[in-house]
Amino acid sequence: MDTRAQLAEPAPPDPAPPAAPDERQAVRETLEDYTLRFAPRSYRRWTPMVVATTALGGIAYMADFSIGAGIAMAHGTGNALVAITVAAALIFVTSFPLAYYAARYNIDLDLITRGSGFGYYGSVLTAVIFASFTVIFFALEGAIMAQGLELGFGLPLWLGYAVSTLMVIPLVVYGMKALSKLQVWTTPIWLLLMVGPLVYLVATDPGTVDSFLAYAGTDGEGSLNTASVLLGAGVCLSLIAQIGEQIDYLRFMPPKTEANKRGWWTAMVMAGPGWVVLGAVKQAIGVFLAVYILSEVGPAAATEPIQQFRGAFDAMMPSWLVVPLAVVLVVISQIKINVTNAYSGSLAWTNSFTRVTKHYPGRMIFVLVNLAFALVLMEADMFSFLNSILGFYSNCAIAWVVTVATDIGVNKYLLKLSPHAPEFRRGMLYAVNPVGVTAFTAASGLSIAMYFHAFGDTVQPYSPVAAVVIAFVLTPVMAIVTRGRYYLRRGDDGMPVPLLDAEGNPSADAYDCHVCGQSFERPDLAACATHGAVVCSLCLSTDKAGDHVLPAVPPVPLSGA
Repeated sequence: MDTRAQLAEPAPPDPAPPAAPDERQAVRETLEDYTLRFAPRSYRRWTPMVVATTALGGIAYMADFSIGAGIAMAHGTGNALVAITVAAALIFVTSFPLAYYAARYNIDLDLITRGSGFGYYGSVLTAVIFASFTVIFFALEGAIMAQGLELGFGLPLWLGYAVSTLMVIPLVVYGMKALSKLQVWTTPIWLLLMVGPLVYLVATDPGTVDSFLAYAGTDGEGSLNTASVLLGAGVCLSLIAQIGEQIDYLRFMPPKTEANKRGWWTAMVMAGPGWVVLGAVKQAIGVFLAVYILSEVGPAAATEPIQQFRGAFDAMMPSWLVVPLAVVLVVISQIKINVTNAYSGSLAWTNSFTRVTKHYPGRMIFVLVNLAFALVLMEADMFSFLNSILGFYSNCAIAWVVTVATDIGVNKYLLKLSPHAPEFRRGMLYAVNPVGVTAFTAASGLSIAMYFHAFGDTVQPYSPVAAVVIAFVLTPVMAIVTRGRYYLRRGDDGMPVPLLDAEGNPSADAYDCHVCGQSFERPDLAACATHGAVVCSLCLSTDKAGDHVLPAVPPVPLSGA
């Protein structure tokens, strides 16, 4: 049976006006890789392992080496390694439910956030925070590449910043299809260049391991203490928002079936929460290499990845090859991560702007906006005060991710006060859900105040802990207080056919949106309020008059029973 015919009975829908130019532009651009919307099964043709490899390609960034080295320079190897481990464990646990929902229901982190405690407009706040994450890390990676270009070609830093920014534009325009090819083909080269020097140094000079483990930091103490560990973990936890970039790839996972479930779960864990395992290893390598080159370059330059790998390559190959190879590694790493930063950032900015203004300006505009912000940060020499920026930012990122993860793990599965299936469509959600917005605002606000010594120097290192605890406790408390009544504005979307198929995957049944005339799969559609037909999620988002938005019919509040 033609599924498009199911909603045409018993009477034909009223004719709708032709799609406006704004709506046609939005549809054309978002159909390349389904930006701002559900990723349909007809587009998701990659195997789980291809998706995982593509997602992990974005973990090639060099910032981990700087982060690990910076913590070690300040607090010593022991404190740095414990801080890295603590942060990695927390990131893995909180990222798992987010990655699962993205891979299972094929939506990005903003769409997950909407239905997980924030509401349709409430998640604009977290989308801006995620966009800011991509700007900060684009600037950081661009600065690292500029350091490499300065060392290899004598290029002034200000010009290197511009080069590292402009070169990603052609690569990021084409979306998932182009990015998957880039990441798959460059990953083996990157892995060889990154791991090879470490293996060589350890095998040929075991004494480097003893020096690495014994390093006490610039203050000469280095003994394990809680404050140093938490300060270091706070910097590492700024990377917690990286799961958003992983999810921008994971949403293209194929349906989970009985036949592919082992590979599906493996790919989801590897490319989702598993990214932090590789990230933690890179941070530890950064500590090792910084200690190895410390006597030659000093503590300030030891945090620069280009100097770290120049020193490592110098021990294992001819001098004429050292600098070129180090530059190649830095350039490959920067391109791999910054195409992802620019891509994910443009999605986040566009998503926020489209919802607030009900106008789709085109994703390319926000690619340029993202790059402009990053270039300003680079020219302001953000690399020199990296740990301060990341320590502050981590409080916001932790509060957001922990709130959403808690809503999924506790409110949905344990308390059953949050609807199990994710919802993201306009008209189906309240504008603001006090559950997530309150928990996030309280957790981020109080932890930032602690970070800036508002409650004294003694508790300042505990700001990341405060962000975690407040978000984790307040999210279920708010769900209980509100009895889950602010999650859904409507109990159904007006379509009689099920949202999920028999295996629990989003349905592949397709229908025509009567506004833009394009065919979309069931989860991306809702009934139209005035025309007796169906309308896609993006046409709902750009509906300035609200003619297509269904009226509020609140469901019966979930009891938690």
